[in-house]
Amino acid sequence: MRCAPHYPSLAEAAARLKPPPSAHRLPSLILMTDRLRLADPLTAVGRLPRGAAVIVREFAAADRARLAARLRPICRRRGLRLLIAGDWRQAATLRADGLHLPEHQLRRGSRPWAGYARHWLITAAAHSRLALRQAMTIGCDAALLSPVFPTASHPGQPVLGALRFVRLVRTAPLPVYALGGITALTAVRLAGSGAAGFAAIGGLSSMSRS
Repeated sequence: MRCAPHYPSLAEAAARLKPPPSAHRLPSLILMTDRLRLADPLTAVGRLPRGAAVIVREFAAADRARLAARLRPICRRRGLRLLIAGDWRQAATLRADGLHLPEHQLRRGSRPWAGYARHWLITAAAHSRLALRQAMTIGCDAALLSPVFPTASHPGQPVLGALRFVRLVRTAPLPVYALGGITALTAVRLAGSGAAGFAAIGGLSSMSRS
């Protein structure tokens, strides 16, 4: 009887990546919070391996602040980096570990958060080669390139696919994370991609405790 193939967990797959030297100080896993798809972010964050990162995404500033306040002690205890999406002032007020920029903020070309860049991890959302260049130009540490595979967050949206993702990573001017449809199964297809790591919502929501 043939045994079913064993696929590494997403954390194991991330640990096996061979990122460029510029990514060696970056986390290999990033969990994105999502009110609709991640009902219990505290439990999901509590399962992340040490050294991972969490990006807090909420449309309302008050909701971001409340969630970040609940996640901060877990992140500190487990050695995780806490990033706030879209609002550098709030990230500073909350004493977060970094900032995540939506793609539309890259187009402005401004760096109001520059005074914190030395101590923060700055990431950006990207969906194209141009956005990757813009992220590098304004001083981001890494970009989250998406969607790589079909994802429940944006059903029916065109995807990059593994081959195009690899091409973009290899010509990118900064470290790149794979985002969109990233699971333990799909991550295997990106083993030799040169990605800095994986970013996910559902793919990291049911990991076993490390």
